[in-house]
Amino acid sequence: MFVIVCYDISDDRRRGRVGSELENFGCRVQYSVFECHLEEPQLRELQARLLTLIDEEEDHVRYYALCPKDEAAVLLDGLGRKTPDWDYRVV
Repeated sequence: MFVIVCYDISDDRRRGRVGSELENFGCRVQYSVFECHLEEPQLRELQARLLTLIDEEEDHVRYYALCPKDEAAVLLDGLGRKTPDWDYRVV
């Protein structure tokens, strides 16, 4: 599944850790936005890992799961390009 993950983290250290963890699961497309091609168990693992890194009283993370039709309809302007769905992941 194609998942857009975006976050707003108030603390610099937590924000860096969240960004680093997300790099294990997807591609950064903007400073706090990642595109991830994940199976359901991987998404649950990502959510569990991020929950250990954030302060639920101050931070938030959003996950937008897109169906294949919506993924195909993603429009890009400027320098961006669609992220590939790799056959493997290094975590």
